[in-house]
Amino acid sequence: MSDDTLLGTKPPGAKLRFVVLEHDSPRGRHWDLMLEREGRLRTWALAEPPDTPGPIPAEALPEHRLAYLDYEGPISGGRGQVRRWDAGTYQPLAAPDPGHTEEIYLLEGTRLRGQANLLPLTSPPGQWLFQFEPK
Repeated sequence: MSDDTLLGTKPPGAKLRFVVLEHDSPRGRHWDLMLEREGRLRTWALAEPPDTPGPIPAEALPEHRLAYLDYEGPISGGRGQVRRWDAGTYQPLAAPDPGHTEEIYLLEGTRLRGQANLLPLTSPPGQWLFQFEPK
């Protein structure tokens, strides 16, 4: 196994992966958008499916293990079940304005093929708006 594999890093030019998991949980159904980054998954819980038109409320969650890129099934601790809704690769895109806090990603999945925009809200902390623009 290479050092890159052991460290959870990607060689230069390797594609980053994403997954969207439909999560039936005690707090209600939501969709977890997970983006691979530096050996972990940056994660947001979306209130609606990511292909819903218009902005969708999203909550930043703690980073998750890379195992969720390929996992479907029960979540330990009675936290419900997850099913893969979509998966593929992505690349970060530069924000139009260097001082802009919006995060922009080009998604190449089975369902989602286009631009995902994540805009952090100033209040309350950890709340974002997600919007998908199909290409």
